[in-house]
Amino acid sequence: MKQTKLTPFIYFLSFTLLFLTHSPESQAQQNPIRTGAEQPELYLELLQGKNVGIVANQTSILPQSGNQHVVDFLLAKGVNIKKVFVPEHGFRGQADAGEKVDNSVDAKTGLPIISLYGNNKKPKPAQIADLDLLIFDLQDVGTRFYTYISTMHYLMEAAAENGKQVLIFDRPNPNGDYIAGPVLKKGFESFVGMHPIPVVHGLTVGELAQMINGEKWLKAGVTADLQVIPVANWNHDTPYALPVKPSPNLPNDLSIRLYPSTCFFEGTVISLGRGTYFPFQVYGYPDPKFGDFTFTPVSIDGMSKSPKHQDKICYGVDLRNEELTHRFSLKYLLDAYEKSGKGQAFFTNYFNTLAGTDQLKNMIIAGKSEAEITASWKADLEKYSTLRTKYLIYD
Repeated sequence: MKQTKLTPFIYFLSFTLLFLTHSPESQAQQNPIRTGAEQPELYLELLQGKNVGIVANQTSILPQSGNQHVVDFLLAKGVNIKKVFVPEHGFRGQADAGEKVDNSVDAKTGLPIISLYGNNKKPKPAQIADLDLLIFDLQDVGTRFYTYISTMHYLMEAAAENGKQVLIFDRPNPNGDYIAGPVLKKGFESFVGMHPIPVVHGLTVGELAQMINGEKWLKAGVTADLQVIPVANWNHDTPYALPVKPSPNLPNDLSIRLYPSTCFFEGTVISLGRGTYFPFQVYGYPDPKFGDFTFTPVSIDGMSKSPKHQDKICYGVDLRNEELTHRFSLKYLLDAYEKSGKGQAFFTNYFNTLAGTDQLKNMIIAGKSEAEITASWKADLEKYSTLRTKYLIYD
């Protein structure tokens, strides 16, 4: 049988079609990432006949369904949601960091909204007495000091102590492709760091929930009746662009990638851009020696009401040209410290709380390089990495 020889043009066309149908972009279109909430076939049966409470906010949406809110979706499916619990920043995500979030009623659904921030970080027994099951569905950003995971911890603890089930609707971690930073040391626990994990922990909330249970980190070693609805078509090497802001001052994907590095400025005299429309993407101080780039923090409704160095011209560095592949680095912090010449006065009391240790601050003051500092926590990271593998859902 005579073989037909492909002409160069036909060969090129065949190769192009093969590439288009097998490219990562094509595969993503054929197999889109589906969050836990977007897979009702895995959980609706679990909710039948149950009185349900849910921890949710503006990130609790179904991206493949026109960003429909999970609460609206569940109500439409006949799920008996009794109340909504909200973390820092509130139900619609309009509260500034650290701002008081009050109990209220959702205007759209009429559901009672209970704040899990401020003086009521952990659901009280009376608040969950009429519930059978608690859903947690928040978009985390993969850092130890982002407080949504602390809210999850307290939810699991309250559920375990009161015999309630916990269902995690898992979501991708936009910083889930690596681990980095100091591991929190005993004695430095706070709402911005409750677990002995590094700054960049490399886990989804579902994986971390399993670790919290497995390592018995809840009070008195109790464990929650836990089930995780996993993300489909995602793993830790899959880039993920968030469909909505996870909080008012993380406005885009770059701010989320820079956040593990620049959040340390919260514990210093340096501004990280709160009071601008590009927070966590710049840093500076009211002194020209800090850099040629300038910005002026101002009060912005829904973002920053009283930002550091408000209404003062800050000089510093613009990081908005950094790559989205950016990983945790101390170079910005060390640069600002060296330029300041302030020594101990560069830091506030909050710095060690963020770092989860006093070692980082002490080494910076001692003049250690970034390489020397990162080498000091290498053994802790290796130990954590081994622990992490026990709880990974997405290999």
